[in-house]
Amino acid sequence: MFAVKVIDADGHVSESQEKVAKYLDDPFRRRSFHLSVYPWDGWDRRLLGSITQWAGDAKTWLSALDDNKVECTVLYPTLGLFLAFSKDEEWNRALSRAYNRFLHEEFMKASPRLKGAALLPMENPDEAAEDLQYAVTELGHIAGILLADCGYPLGHQRFFPIYKKAEELGIPLAVHSSGSSLSPGAGGFTKFIQTHTVAHIFGQMRQLSSIVLGGIPELFPSLKFIFLESGVGWVPHWMWKMDEEFEKRGQVEALNLKKKPSDYVRSGSIYFSCEASEPLLPVALQAIGENQLVYASDFPHWDNDFPESLDKLRNRKDLTEIQKQKIFAENAKRLYRLQDFS
Repeated sequence: MFAVKVIDADGHVSESQEKVAKYLDDPFRRRSFHLSVYPWDGWDRRLLGSITQWAGDAKTWLSALDDNKVECTVLYPTLGLFLAFSKDEEWNRALSRAYNRFLHEEFMKASPRLKGAALLPMENPDEAAEDLQYAVTELGHIAGILLADCGYPLGHQRFFPIYKKAEELGIPLAVHSSGSSLSPGAGGFTKFIQTHTVAHIFGQMRQLSSIVLGGIPELFPSLKFIFLESGVGWVPHWMWKMDEEFEKRGQVEALNLKKKPSDYVRSGSIYFSCEASEPLLPVALQAIGENQLVYASDFPHWDNDFPESLDKLRNRKDLTEIQKQKIFAENAKRLYRLQDFS
């Protein structure tokens, strides 16, 4: 029997606007809630009500962990991912701080098995760095969230305050997209199935290119990133593509790099969540290495495959038992510094 422990590197809370609003500071708590506090893209993700999974409280999450023998989960927002499309700096900060307090009070305090990743106001990186400090040192969050769909490539120097602070705190930064038609490169489709097919991966390709070719791993050598909810089959091709471009133009347009882009991807500072049934998972393991891929439930999002994904990964014949052990727990434990789950 496969008895390896499981750490979920990317679970989600189903936060409601009303619950988060309780943690807003004045004067923002007086803002009208007749209209949505988050941007929306109008798609019916619940497919006419046929998709009903929800995890809006700690009890639901702890039951999911217990029922499936998962040690712990690192929780990310649902509605909060859409904050990438808001340009209101003050509101973005107020809502981010409220979400981080909500997650701490209603999930993290309920159990040490529920870990938190801090939502950050991407429009103002200096404030985001301050909020990251508070979230980690005062609330106990173990990661910061970089919204992939924000209007800026993440390799831009405007984000250096966040990177400097995360490196100082010793916590990873998670690049997470929203899967929306509002995402760069995902607009213009007339069906959500088309939008959702491309949105996550396009967003991650864009940001991996910006981070690596912008020299962020060279400038912040101890900082770790994790790219979430896009699988990993695309990464070997993208490593080759970045290397090809670097060979032709890097000597002029990527001056911060001291080695090939692919070398940075496999260096140990960049992690990826994988899908249990990805056919190219063995290729990705060979290209990236065994120590940078992690398991993610994505529960309770409408397109998650949990808990079936556990057995799908356990039963794969094209992975070794050591590779499975690393994906299920060891890599996430190292990335998030989860010493309590040895």
